[in-house]
Amino acid sequence: MSTREAGWFHRVLLPPIILQSMIIGGGYSTGREVVEYAAKHGAAGWMSVLVIFVGFSLFSFLVFELARVSRSYDYKSFIRQLIGPLWPLFDLVLVVMFLFVIAVMLAAVGSILERTLGLPRTLGVLFTFVVVAVLAYMGQQTIERFKTVGTVLLYVGYAIFSGIVLTSSWDGVVAGLRASEGADVGAAAVSGVLYVGYNLSVYPMVLFCLYRQQGRVDAAVSGVVAGVMMTLPFLLTWLCLMAFPTPDVMAADVPWLEMLADAAPAWVMLLYGVVVGWTLVETSIGGVHGMEDRIDKNIDDLPRAIATRIDRLSSTQRSVGAALMLLTALGMSRFGIVALVASGYGAMAYVFLALLAVPLLTVGVVKIARAT
Repeated sequence: MSTREAGWFHRVLLPPIILQSMIIGGGYSTGREVVEYAAKHGAAGWMSVLVIFVGFSLFSFLVFELARVSRSYDYKSFIRQLIGPLWPLFDLVLVVMFLFVIAVMLAAVGSILERTLGLPRTLGVLFTFVVVAVLAYMGQQTIERFKTVGTVLLYVGYAIFSGIVLTSSWDGVVAGLRASEGADVGAAAVSGVLYVGYNLSVYPMVLFCLYRQQGRVDAAVSGVVAGVMMTLPFLLTWLCLMAFPTPDVMAADVPWLEMLADAAPAWVMLLYGVVVGWTLVETSIGGVHGMEDRIDKNIDDLPRAIATRIDRLSSTQRSVGAALMLLTALGMSRFGIVALVASGYGAMAYVFLALLAVPLLTVGVVKIARAT
C-alpha cells in the first residue's frame, strides 16, 4: 500500500494500536504495573494517570512527526539522528528491556491460563511459544491483523472487567478516593514519569508503519489517540484497585484475578484468560518482530561486499529466533512478576529517559521545527 492510498485507519489508528499492543503486556494486563506506578500512591494516583496520558501523547507525537519529516522508519536511522554515535548503547538496552518485558509475560501467562482456562502452566507457556513462532513466520501483515483483533478484544474485556468490579465495589472505590491521608502527589507524578520512561522502549517497534502518515495533523491526532488508548485501561485498573487496599490484592502477582475472584462469574474469568493471553502474545511478537527487524537492518548496513553474501532473515529463521528469545526470557521469568516490574522496569526507566526522552525533547524538537 502506497502512502497516497493509505486511509485514516492506517495513518491515524494503526500506530496507536501497535503501541498499545506493546505496552499492555504482562505487567500492565495483570494489574501489577498499575499497582507499582499509581495504586500504591492511593488517591494521589490520579496524578500518575495524568502524567502518563500527557507523556504518552507528547512522545507519540514527537516520534511520529520526527520519523515523518526525517523519513526515518527504522530504529537505527531514527536513533542515530538523536544520539549519534551512542546508538549501539540504545540498541543494547532495548534488547535487555524487551527480554524483561517478555520475561514478565512468561511469568504471567502460566499462572493466568492455569487459573482461568484450566491449562497446566507448562502447556500455557508452550502454547505461547508456538503462537509467537507462527506469527513470526507469517510476517508483518499477519502481525498487524493479530494486533488489531487483540485491541478490540482488550477494550471489550476491560469494559466488562472494570464494570463488574466498579459496580460491585463502588463504595470501596469512593472510600479509597477520599482517603487522602499519606497521599503524596509529588511521588505519584515521579512514578508517572518513570512509567512513561521505561515504556519509551516500545516506540522503535512502531516505526515500520509510520510511512503512511501524510502530515503533521496525522501525527498530532494519532499521538493523542495513542495517549488515550494507552492510558484508559490504566485509569480503569487504578479505579478498581482503590477498592482493594489489602495485601492480598496489592501484593499479588496478578491483582486483576484477585479482584475478579469473588465478583465475576465463571465465564468472565474465562474471558479474562483469553483476552490477557492474547495481549501477552501481542507483546511478545511485537518485541521479537522489532528485534529481528534490527538484525535485518544491521545486515543492510554492512559493507556491500559482505552484505551481498548474507541474506536477510528468512521466515524459518525468524521463527527459530523467536523461540530462542523466548527461551532466554523464560530463564529471566523465574525472578517473578513483582521483582521484575519493581526492580527491572524501574532501573530501565532512567536509561530510556536519558537515551530517548531528553534527546527527543531537545534535538528532536529542533529538527521538527527546522523541517517546518
